[in-house]
Amino acid sequence: METNEQLKEIVRQKYSEIALQDKDVNASSCCGATGCSTEIYNIMSDDYTQMEGYNADADLGLGCGLPTQFAKIKKGDVVIDLGSGAGNDCFIARAETGETGKVIGIDFTPAMIDKARANAEKLGFNNVEFRQGDIEHMPVTANIADVIVSNCVLNLVSDKDAVIKEIYRVLKPGGHFSISDVVLVGDLPDALRKDAEMYAGCVAGAIQKDIYLGLIKSNGFTNITVQKEKVIVVPDDILNKYLGTAELESFKAGSTGIFSVTVYAEKPVAACCPPGCC
Repeated sequence: METNEQLKEIVRQKYSEIALQDKDVNASSCCGATGCSTEIYNIMSDDYTQMEGYNADADLGLGCGLPTQFAKIKKGDVVIDLGSGAGNDCFIARAETGETGKVIGIDFTPAMIDKARANAEKLGFNNVEFRQGDIEHMPVTANIADVIVSNCVLNLVSDKDAVIKEIYRVLKPGGHFSISDVVLVGDLPDALRKDAEMYAGCVAGAIQKDIYLGLIKSNGFTNITVQKEKVIVVPDDILNKYLGTAELESFKAGSTGIFSVTVYAEKPVAACCPPGCC
């Protein structure tokens, strides 16, 4: 069994590879997990290309939703993108917040940070910056962000509770987040959950939907809303790598499901400290 740090290093190495791949390679795989399916398979069926601020060089074909579409970003907002990759969501957020706002992307993969900074420089944006760091320990001060977005990243982190606590710390009172992620309903077969490639491919790191929403509530957030939900259909040629015939039939016939959800929640206006201390 891999430790949290070992899993984190697996993800770091995988996404370092992804940063150097073409979008077409990423888009024909599950969250960039190269070669995991012979079918054309990308769990993000949502199309960014018509959104204002879209930049093709920053779109690696990853993700599982369109959180910036639902994030209610206003002119002048300070926006933080968790797991910012090559900068796609940051540049779309920048189109919403304008020149008077600020966008900060956080990613723990040096290759992604380099790629994002190069893209920002080409675009000439002086109010978009990228910081290397873990989203469990964000390199930003408390009460700084109006909005936080993230696209298919929390499921790659073992300690999701720590990330949600950090989101609460970093948001201003009255601020909110819109996060797209992968969650489960029912038990995922152990063979899928334990495989490192599937972990880096967004599925085996997912937790139960009710636990996910419960973590958000227990950390003090209010007005929790599932803004969008869609089922993720895993192709047979992936499942066949991990499940026998009987297991595959049982998996398909059971109540287990893998979903992409986009969740919205707010930090209370009266929030003055971490939940439980006021």
